[in-house]
Amino acid sequence: MPAHEKLIIDTPEQIPLEFPLAGVGSRFLALAFDSMIQAGAIALLVACGLAVRWVGGANILTLGLGTWALALLVAVGFLVYSGYFAIFESIWAGQTPGKRMIGLRVIEASGRPLTVYGAILRNLLRIVDQLPAVYGVAIVSVLVTQKQQRLGDLAAGTVVVHERLAAPPSAMERPVSRAAVRGAHRLTPAEALVIEEFLRRRHDLDSWVRNQSARRIAERMAARLAITDREDDEVLLEQLAAEYRAADRYR
Repeated sequence: MPAHEKLIIDTPEQIPLEFPLAGVGSRFLALAFDSMIQAGAIALLVACGLAVRWVGGANILTLGLGTWALALLVAVGFLVYSGYFAIFESIWAGQTPGKRMIGLRVIEASGRPLTVYGAILRNLLRIVDQLPAVYGVAIVSVLVTQKQQRLGDLAAGTVVVHERLAAPPSAMERPVSRAAVRGAHRLTPAEALVIEEFLRRRHDLDSWVRNQSARRIAERMAARLAITDREDDEVLLEQLAAEYRAADRYR
């Protein structure tokens, strides 16, 4: 993959994480799904509004209540239209339903998870990115910027990346087999410390960053020790750490 199509971040463990950047095609496909959901929600609200107006017009006693109901529906409709992306990206860690379907996620350019502030800021500029029509400004911005960012991304310091499938969470905490012999004695002290540092910090990491870090470290160690039966990244790292400690290699 060309360098301009991926985001490379160095972690404290000195293992670079590579995030494939999302281009115009995949981002617009996610946007199409989100727009369909928005349109469906607004159509439902309009139908509810028409029903409330019909009931209110037929019964003078419910006319005042119907006015308040219509005002509430208008407010909800405005929220669906203007707050849809910011709300979902805030509560779903950088994803909307459309992004989740396509496998995309918004993260900070530093690799950290998207914050609520970042989600709001990047979507405040969506109205500018939509200009002059069909996200013309956003298309140009994504095509000419190094990290394929639209104006909202530039303002918030965010990028949109492809999310790789992670191992099931239930596999992450399996007990380490003491009988496993992985050749950890061949690791250098620096490599063993990389593993130990990750295992020490993993519970403080965002789940996606944790999985990506484990994958990168496990790939490097598996290649180093010619391990071909790697089923779970974190389990492998736990095995290597336990085996290295058992061999008393830290002396």
